[in-house]
Amino acid sequence: MKKSSIGGQGVLDGVMMRSPKTSALAVRKESGEIVTKKWENKVREKGFLTWPVVRGVVNFVEMMVNGMSVIMDAAKMAENGEEEYEPNKFEKYVAKKTGKSAMDVMMGFAVVLAIVLAVGLFFILPTVITNWIKGGVQSSILINLIDGGVRLAIFLTYMILVSRMKDIKTVFRYHGAEHKTVSCYEHDEELTVENVRKYKTLHPRCGTSYLLLVMIVTILVYSLLGWNENIWLRFGTRILLLPVIAGLAYELLKFAAKGDSLFFRIIRWPGMQLQRLTTAQPTDEQMEVAILAFEMALGEKSEQEIEEMRERFDHSAKKAAEESELPEETAEEFPAATAAK
Repeated sequence: MKKSSIGGQGVLDGVMMRSPKTSALAVRKESGEIVTKKWENKVREKGFLTWPVVRGVVNFVEMMVNGMSVIMDAAKMAENGEEEYEPNKFEKYVAKKTGKSAMDVMMGFAVVLAIVLAVGLFFILPTVITNWIKGGVQSSILINLIDGGVRLAIFLTYMILVSRMKDIKTVFRYHGAEHKTVSCYEHDEELTVENVRKYKTLHPRCGTSYLLLVMIVTILVYSLLGWNENIWLRFGTRILLLPVIAGLAYELLKFAAKGDSLFFRIIRWPGMQLQRLTTAQPTDEQMEVAILAFEMALGEKSEQEIEEMRERFDHSAKKAAEESELPEETAEEFPAATAAK
């Protein structure tokens, strides 16, 4: 099995793929056309930011910032296409006043808001609830285990509720397409829809698994701290330890993805099961988008080959759309067309 550090992210109408040096975003518009965007990543080969645990903190921050940016870019591209987009009056006003694009400003607010909500929902709220229900329990370890159980219950409830949202279902299908494509490449098979289709929607290096590991590492780390009855001091120490927890969870995720023995599979199992909530079986058209994004990020094909692939995938999507619009009498006359659906 081929080792790979390529990963990605599913968005509402497409997939982002990220290799060590290059990232690519492919989005399918409602018309069936695929629009793309490609950019170079910051490469860190050595230095403090590449140290174990520290690199996990850096990765977490970049995941938040880049994730928000990709979501906004995908929405813009799905509506207008990358080259057709023209900033509106409000965006021009924000850019003039701040010296930055409106997209950058909104992304900054979105990241800060996401972090505040995550800390409040998954760290402060569990502590408040635990403080309320712990009763006469004196053991600090037991109290922290209760706190961790409450946090995990809130996290799983949140994931279940999100997975039931209609628009998120499309994102989860593209998420599944991303995993299938990466797995196909790692098994050294040619990236075709037929080959990609064979693989599972679950992958050991998924960000969903990482979030669950953060929850588990949080329980272990906080259990070592004891339970300070001063609620503000308890909040402060826990928030200060979040970067350490993020870094440790990242190292554990990388370690768990290294092998396929029973030991490694046991470590990966909880995260893999959670992915059943955040991935879904994609359509062929969604797998085409993932393949195109992957090939662009990988960088082994020429620009001409990428363009030919894009045109081929555009054609297949438009053909499928035309077949789905056949009137009933035509569908009965040409059953092969409806069977293809």
